[in-house]
Amino acid sequence: MTVLHGFPSSSHDWARAAPQLATDHAVLLPDFLGFGASDKPSGHDYSLMEQADLIEALWAHEGVVSTVLVAHDYAVSVTQELLARRSEGALRVDIVAVHLLNGGLYPDLHRPEPIQTALLDPGLGPQISAGITEEALTAALVPTFADGFDPASDSAAMWTTMSRDDGHRLLHLLIRYIVDRRDNENRWVQALEKTDVPLNFVWGMRDPISGAHMAERIRQRVPHAPFEALDDVGHWPPLEAPERTAAAIRAH
Repeated sequence: MTVLHGFPSSSHDWARAAPQLATDHAVLLPDFLGFGASDKPSGHDYSLMEQADLIEALWAHEGVVSTVLVAHDYAVSVTQELLARRSEGALRVDIVAVHLLNGGLYPDLHRPEPIQTALLDPGLGPQISAGITEEALTAALVPTFADGFDPASDSAAMWTTMSRDDGHRLLHLLIRYIVDRRDNENRWVQALEKTDVPLNFVWGMRDPISGAHMAERIRQRVPHAPFEALDDVGHWPPLEAPERTAAAIRAH
């Protein structure tokens, strides 16, 4: 099982759910380039396509020939690119099932937080990256969690992994994934809707970014796929409800 994380965090997002997932599978839990413990080259042209290339390279290095793929947030787009390659006969690894959690599968419905929009600005973005602090990150993250959930420890962990090797200085570069989504919207939406790989959705419905409004589109366009609605969960199911998240993945 390959388990992929979101923006701006790392594989730490899955720390609470991974032990349950590991009861059924060997779990591969990487950090994307520019995130967590992975290399963070400055001035690099980060892209979702390159991240897909690197996942393929990781699979080759580890000798993976087939895998279940679990993806949250940023990673859902990497997964859509991998599904597109599979449909084109260009993927060497067999993806046997895909589990998707709160991400911008349909870019026209994605509602970025104000800081994400600001980071995309060519002038303002680098300034935000240069001046961001743990306190600013924590304040930006609070609305993405469901009311009643205390995100303090998770926000601190995100800052620790993000700021490692000055990775927080790269946020204006990493945020370009939003542009990649727009540029590849048709190809990736088709890859999602036309794939013959079994899909399963586990969704935090109180997510302001890709929550209930995204869920409605998914249910309309991919009606055959199981859909586990977590009605009291925000953008971060593996952090906010790790046991239920793992159980919903293991059930399919």
